[in-house]
Amino acid sequence: MNIYLKIGLIITAAIIVSIIIRILINSYLDKKIENLKVNPTNYNFLKNASSFIIFTIATFVIIYSVPELQHLGTTLFASAGIFAAVLAFASQQAMSNIIGGIFIVIFKPFRVGDVIQVRTDFGSVEDITLRHTMLKNFQNERVIIPNSVISAEFIINRTIVDERYRRAIDIGISYDSDIDQAIEIILEIGRKHPYYIDWREPEDISEGAKDIDVKILEYTESGIMLRAFIWSETAGKSFDLMSDILYSVKKEFDNNNITIARPARYVINK
Repeated sequence: MNIYLKIGLIITAAIIVSIIIRILINSYLDKKIENLKVNPTNYNFLKNASSFIIFTIATFVIIYSVPELQHLGTTLFASAGIFAAVLAFASQQAMSNIIGGIFIVIFKPFRVGDVIQVRTDFGSVEDITLRHTMLKNFQNERVIIPNSVISAEFIINRTIVDERYRRAIDIGISYDSDIDQAIEIILEIGRKHPYYIDWREPEDISEGAKDIDVKILEYTESGIMLRAFIWSETAGKSFDLMSDILYSVKKEFDNNNITIARPARYVINK
């Protein structure tokens, strides 16, 4: 058989096997997620690693099934020590990424679908490959972070245990506004929002915990700064809740003669 034909057949077989394995893993993964609500991270990593393993095997098959390349294979094994040293030196970063990906899958600081923040990058984990982790941010952009980098960073994971999110909403009012009325308006609007949830367990209620907690944050030169802590099911919903509350609070403040804090300067002429 022609050497090029043989190599082509082996590569074609490797591609077909790789595609079949990925299809089988995807099918199994979809069924598991739907029926058992399992974590897809391990399966996604296995899916991404399968192609690498298959083509590595195909390379060795090509070397030892083609007579013309057998001498090359023997030479490579004879010089395996030198080759390994050179390869290790040349692929330190690649190996660091692979090892980092394995550690992510084993120790699970985050999983596919989790909402995390790495440095200034924030988004949901879309995929974990042998080389990198892919985040999808709220602008629908993909942030590609090498596994070696993300493994060494501090990670804020907002969904690893509990997806509920407590949003802090700052609202300033002027010193001559009725602070009690302002707080009541914030509480009323917050509780009416469809994304608001009462986070309290029975023991929290018995201990007097508030479903929405409004605190005086500070006295500034422009007014009194209030901070409302309101819970939602997810971080994404909490952002929409904050935006809607800020809009509704301003309208309701205007109807009740409560002034939003703004910088003011008083000039006294003598």
